[in-house]
Amino acid sequence: MAKSRATQPTAVELQMLRILWELGPSPVREIHARLNADKGTNYSTTVKMLSVMLEKRLVRRDENESPHIYRPALTREATGKRMLSDLIEKVYGGSAMSLVLQALSSGKASRQEIEEARKLLDEMEGK
Repeated sequence: MAKSRATQPTAVELQMLRILWELGPSPVREIHARLNADKGTNYSTTVKMLSVMLEKRLVRRDENESPHIYRPALTREATGKRMLSDLIEKVYGGSAMSLVLQALSSGKASRQEIEEARKLLDEMEGK
């Protein structure tokens, strides 16, 4: 069975992607140093996770470098869009507005965020 192109990263994979987005292309040792500081992870676990992420096409590996250099396959923004689209489809039946209304009604939006949402809606309406 072929792996889905839209495979979503797990929480740990997202953490590793955040490390790569922050550090830029990096060898396993640098990724592990950051992950170990946060989670106390073994080096072999970091290597295995990167291998799984490579199979899932979440990262790319430059084998011409020594040591091998890993980089995220997608930008933070592209990953966020992919995950958000999946959430909207699975949880809100494809309705982005339902997601927005849920997010704003949670009471966690600041006044500035609400103003930004108003501005965006006005722009979308052509005002």
